[in-house]
Amino acid sequence: MDSREQILKKVSQVSHRMRKNLLDMAYGVGAGSSHIGGGLSIVDITATLYGAVLNLDPKNPEWKDRDRFILSKGHGVLGYYTALAEVGYLTREELMTFEKPGSDLFGHPVKYRKKGIEFSNGSLGMGLSLGIGVAVSGKMNHHDYRVFVLLGDGETNEGSVWEAALAGPHFKLDNLVAIIDRNNLQQTGAGVDIMNTGDIAAKWESFGWQVKKVDGHNIGELYDAFSRKNTSGKPLAVIANTIKGKGLSFAENNNSFHHAVLTKANYELAMSELEAEKVEIG
Repeated sequence: MDSREQILKKVSQVSHRMRKNLLDMAYGVGAGSSHIGGGLSIVDITATLYGAVLNLDPKNPEWKDRDRFILSKGHGVLGYYTALAEVGYLTREELMTFEKPGSDLFGHPVKYRKKGIEFSNGSLGMGLSLGIGVAVSGKMNHHDYRVFVLLGDGETNEGSVWEAALAGPHFKLDNLVAIIDRNNLQQTGAGVDIMNTGDIAAKWESFGWQVKKVDGHNIGELYDAFSRKNTSGKPLAVIANTIKGKGLSFAENNNSFHHAVLTKANYELAMSELEAEKVEIG
């Protein structure tokens, strides 16, 4: 069995490859635009889940005891498809078909279990309700799987999220993990200006969830939060503090890259920055 140090190094390498693939996918769209910022903010989260936590078998995608991952913030697909490629659901060649005619990889996920995509998502506020249903089913049918739902912090403006948040503790769903990508920005501006959710961790706790706050780019903190057995009898909410556009100097906390065209100049700059980072991670 790999040591914790070996696992974290492996996930760091997974995350690095994912960012490079993400850039190639976004640049491959050409004159079209894609959700770069929100895809980059979740890369370390999905790299940790798919690289070290989720119990999956890509050769048996309908395996009943597989863990489930639901991308509720469906526009973050660049940080999702690249993770699926790391574990064998998608090839690099398939990644490069992103948003092209005839591709299965749309700008929001469309259910295709053979490719590891559990649910379709685009309309915000739906993923946690889906996760509640899957978690309840697991309990009723005595399956050991866990359900991970990744939401955007702007998405928590939706009332349906809080209806689902009430249901999780009511049904004692300790097999459910909600991850909130807390990058503090949404499509049209800062979250505090559009709908200030205040102390979001306290809100989830008041709804009856066990809550952990982590640095959403610290793989060690993410790994510990996701991998430790939940014995609280409550669902777990992980508040992951992230940076929109993480990893690219020109995109970090720059809401112009919420949905943008990646120019040749920006692509080349981003790749050079990632190559420099590669020296650091070894």
